[in-house]
Amino acid sequence: MRKTHYSTFRNFFNKPSFNPSTKPRPFTAYSFVPFSPFAMLDPTILTLGGIVLGIAIIERILERWGVIDLVDQFSKIMRFILPVTFYGALFYFFATFMF
Repeated sequence: MRKTHYSTFRNFFNKPSFNPSTKPRPFTAYSFVPFSPFAMLDPTILTLGGIVLGIAIIERILERWGVIDLVDQFSKIMRFILPVTFYGALFYFFATFMF
């Protein structure tokens, strides 16, 4: 049988309750992906960046060798490839990285 606890109105507001009405449940929070600058070292993004950097270096080498017509073709291609690669890598980063 349960014991009934009587309290006056004044005691009810002045004293904390002896028996909590609900028991707190244990709550544990886990962070699976800590925010770190090293999270941007994703192999896919690094590979895309390396390919674009390699094409830019090849373009500079061809410019020094004097093959200007080939450099013109590279620059026309890079005007399309650079924005597509950048926005694609940015979308990939935010789609796969959990904040």
